[in-house]
Amino acid sequence: MHEDHLVRGPGLLAGITAVASCLPGHEVTSQDLQQRITEESGLRLPDRMLERVTGITSRRTAAQDEYASTLAVRAARRALSRAGLAPYDVDLLVFASASRDMAEPATAHVVQAELGSAAHALDVTNACNSFVNGIDTARSMILAGRARRALVVTGETPSRAVRYAPRGLGQFRDGFAGYTFGDAGAAVVLEAVDRGGIVDVGTETHSEHWDVGGIFGGGSRHPRSAEHTYFTGDGAGLRTVFEKAGTAVLDRMKERTGLDWDDFRHILVHQVTMPYLERFVELTGVPRERLVVTLPRLGNMASATLGVQLDLVHERLRPGDRVLFVGLGGGVSMMTMVWEKS
Repeated sequence: MHEDHLVRGPGLLAGITAVASCLPGHEVTSQDLQQRITEESGLRLPDRMLERVTGITSRRTAAQDEYASTLAVRAARRALSRAGLAPYDVDLLVFASASRDMAEPATAHVVQAELGSAAHALDVTNACNSFVNGIDTARSMILAGRARRALVVTGETPSRAVRYAPRGLGQFRDGFAGYTFGDAGAAVVLEAVDRGGIVDVGTETHSEHWDVGGIFGGGSRHPRSAEHTYFTGDGAGLRTVFEKAGTAVLDRMKERTGLDWDDFRHILVHQVTMPYLERFVELTGVPRERLVVTLPRLGNMASATLGVQLDLVHERLRPGDRVLFVGLGGGVSMMTMVWEKS
């Protein structure tokens, strides 16, 4: 299934007007991580295996007293400051993340309480596409007249779901995707703009593959099962699903907009491992120089990935520059969003 939206015309423009991100201070190298796994599990792994297989040299991890909301609040404050806004200037707050502080209430309320805002607050969750889905949700509410100005935040702490002491090679393989994870937060301010803004959104969903990977605890299926609080999944299976889906979602974006790769200043892509990213380039033909590669030093930051990438390049963008967001998420979903700086 897929759903596409082309958003253009007078009075139908909503755009990103401020961007920020937050990285925890603690750095963990792949060598550090592999040593911890070896010490806690007793497994003997090939030298520098994690770094060689994933292409990740390091990642950031949140401290014990830092939560998904902590990273989101820090990024939110920076975004509001850059926009010259106070928390009460926002009338919609969307916390969009694969991580959360608790099952209930929505983590958006924790973020809002810390910020001191009084906006309509809600969570949006869709694995590693959560942040882009959150931006699209806020954009839609602005265009519908339900909100004047929105703050979309994410705080990702997937390191909490890593199995550091696997019982044997089977559990190690099942949880291997978790060893790519890094923690981060990001935030954007959205509001009506006179020109540019988010001009196109496209999605493609293959929900028959929902069980290929995830964190399956905490819901009604496994409400109190410690075994299901770790990320487990078939990394090769996820890659196969994305490759079978092919480039259709990108092809439709180019057909609707009339844009090609050279029309984008940057192309932001969700990044899991370097071999996956190289395969994406091979399949799509995206120019390597258009990518913002964050994976080697920051790991797989779940839905915060694209927000961190945008923050890294945002200050260099000029009015009229276009940025393409390409989201890939478990479930399985793919997403594109075209944003033109106003």
